[in-house]
Amino acid sequence: MQMELKTQKEGDFYIIKIKGELEASSSVQLDDAIQDVIDQGGSKILFDCLELSYISSPGIGVFTSRIEDHEEGTLSMALFGMNDKVFNVFKILGLDKLLPIVTTKDEAKPLI
Repeated sequence: MQMELKTQKEGDFYIIKIKGELEASSSVQLDDAIQDVIDQGGSKILFDCLELSYISSPGIGVFTSRIEDHEEGTLSMALFGMNDKVFNVFKILGLDKLLPIVTTKDEAKPLI
């Protein structure tokens, strides 16, 4: 399944909706979308994972490459709406300890 991305601004937040499979070829698209938000002066990104069906190592790499920015406070990120299969990948790698991962957008907003 082809991945689709949609970015929208909602107040101080940018929401990047990820639909489909995030793998090697589509991970570049996501990284570009994150960079576009930063280039526009955005620093708070919520990742809508409600329709994210699969994530591979390069897909995970997009998030891990931004963790330093997240920890330094130059970029705030939270993910919401992951299915169990995708969440387990984050959990196995310990990323659930480094990035806020919650169920809903409303839960995610106060975390960043």
